[in-house]
Amino acid sequence: MGGAAPGDFLNMANGRSGGGTPGGGNGGGSKGGAGRTRTQSILYWGVVAGVWGLIFLVGFLAVFATGLPDTSKLYQVQRTPSISYLDRSGALVAVRGSQFTPPVNLDELPTYVPDAFIAIEDKRFYHHFGFDPIGMVRMVFVDARERRFAQGASTITQQLARNLFLSPQQTIRRKVQELILAVWLEMKFSKKEILSLYLNRVYFGAGAYGIEAASQRYFDKPASQLTVGEAALLAGLMKGPARYSPISDTARAERRATVVLDNMVATGAITPAQRDAAFAQPVRVSRTLSSQRAQYFVDWVDAEVRSIVGQTKDNPLQQDLVVETTLDLPIQAAAEAAERQVQSPEGKAHGIQQTALVALDGEGRVRAYVGGVDYADSQFDRAADAKRQAGSSFKPFVYLTAMENGRRPDTPVVDEPITIGNWQPKNFEKEFMGPITLQIALAHSINTVAVRLANEVGTGNVARTAHRLGITSPIQTDPSMALGAVEVSPLEMAQAYDAFANGGMGVKAYGIERIRTTTGQVLYDRNVEKQARTQVIGSPALQYMNQMLREVLISGTGAGARIAGYDLAGKTGTTSDYRDAWFVGYTGGFVTAVWTGRDDNTPMRGVTGGTMPARIWKTFMSQALPRLKAQAIPGGAPPPATPDETAASGQDAIGDLLQNGAPPQPDPQTPKPDAAPVDPAQKKPAPEFF
Repeated sequence: MGGAAPGDFLNMANGRSGGGTPGGGNGGGSKGGAGRTRTQSILYWGVVAGVWGLIFLVGFLAVFATGLPDTSKLYQVQRTPSISYLDRSGALVAVRGSQFTPPVNLDELPTYVPDAFIAIEDKRFYHHFGFDPIGMVRMVFVDARERRFAQGASTITQQLARNLFLSPQQTIRRKVQELILAVWLEMKFSKKEILSLYLNRVYFGAGAYGIEAASQRYFDKPASQLTVGEAALLAGLMKGPARYSPISDTARAERRATVVLDNMVATGAITPAQRDAAFAQPVRVSRTLSSQRAQYFVDWVDAEVRSIVGQTKDNPLQQDLVVETTLDLPIQAAAEAAERQVQSPEGKAHGIQQTALVALDGEGRVRAYVGGVDYADSQFDRAADAKRQAGSSFKPFVYLTAMENGRRPDTPVVDEPITIGNWQPKNFEKEFMGPITLQIALAHSINTVAVRLANEVGTGNVARTAHRLGITSPIQTDPSMALGAVEVSPLEMAQAYDAFANGGMGVKAYGIERIRTTTGQVLYDRNVEKQARTQVIGSPALQYMNQMLREVLISGTGAGARIAGYDLAGKTGTTSDYRDAWFVGYTGGFVTAVWTGRDDNTPMRGVTGGTMPARIWKTFMSQALPRLKAQAIPGGAPPPATPDETAASGQDAIGDLLQNGAPPQPDPQTPKPDAAPVDPAQKKPAPEFF
């Protein structure tokens, strides 16, 4: 039995069955047997589109609902422990990890506290069903006009769904799931319950989860006592807890709080008079939080803390911890103040962008640690993670190898042109000094002598010396390594130079003394794990090196770092085109390495190790040395030369002069420091270090 055609169905619906005019005409107002009114057509196709739209929506939601998280764990809090870091005297350095407090009752808060969040995050919170269609349409138009993601449209309910159940990944699937969960939350909870959950679970930065923890962390008071201005500041953090933190950028946090206050006036949450009163009452951030220092240092030790604790039993990572560190807060404060010199007009004029400073005592304890100019702007740790060419600060490893192979500070050498293969290193100065001693060569950082010396003792042996003292990075053994074509970190350099400062003992830099729980259970104690140190520099090489490195500050390139009344030694370092500048110096049992440069490795403008790095080092050490009660560099004076050694050294020098002839006149073609010669073995500019 055949089915009725669409036209027949419509005809029957209109009551026209059976006959008609001859020839199959319908008669009446129908056209061709398939006629329908315009209203009927609209209704018909509306029903068809609605059915298919419903089918598509159900299928779409079914696809994206697959893999939704388990919502039964709504009230369970997955927390990481709070870790308090103390300096060597027990003073609080920083607190990391999560801080949770009992949830606050919404009725206990001043009405302007939740209103501040509604005003800035979701003005139509009480009028939508989980997502805001008006806000979404506005977002599309704004983003299209700006041709970027310039505006978001997440409601408070969506933010709660994301915080409770989802990852922060920006994917279409995650966004659709967020919408589904937001609608589910609106169906399950009242608006008041959703707002309460939101305020008690959202992250405010500084390790604080929830409005009560945030109020305690930022203002040292319960949330029930928040002022209008404080509520506005906390609400402003929702746009970016790190970016709008009153700790990292006070001005930006104030501007954001002002926007919140203006929105609160616009929504009727407060009056203009209340806004003006909030402006007139300064918001005071917790002294404990605002005084937190050494964030690069805390980052550095934090990973080790979690590694150490993760190896112990009883699942201690679920407990709050206390970490006793080696840091000395007064010295750390001096380091942070000293490195701010790069932000001075002079530092900016010379194109200095970043700096790093590491100070160790003779045992390898980190006493001060600066990984960059501003932690809030960049968390990249240049003290441990940046590998930059060492320049002439690497030369002490060349000279130490030579001292261990029979040379002495007074061994005569000749500063003259030298060619290895097709490479001819140049000095910073445009003239050669002729016959000099090794001590003078190191003090004035003569490149030709360092290259000749490394070639004589073997670059492989120099690399082994550097590794023995504490350099852990790979060291290439091309001739240019003698001039510091070796990438190292400031932490490595401080670690290696520490052997000169402490009597020749090798050290491994460390920052953790003890880890314990807040209940007193000791999880780690370095004194128990401590390993015996080994002698890495013997006599008389140690005494020779200290004698020569003292001379660097007395008459050489490091004279700008000299501090009256103290026994100091060290070495400058500058790389090709002024890309990196170093000063690594020490006294008895205390060493500090300073680096300056740019993150993009572009040149600075005329910055050498003897200028800004030496100045930062001097500023810091002038504050640190009185606190340390520094002693003289250990090892004593070097033994006097025997007649045989003196004669041998003299004969070697005479032989060199006879073989090479008189020292040449200054070479007018010697390039300036930024005109690096080419090492054909490497097919790239060879360093011009001094």
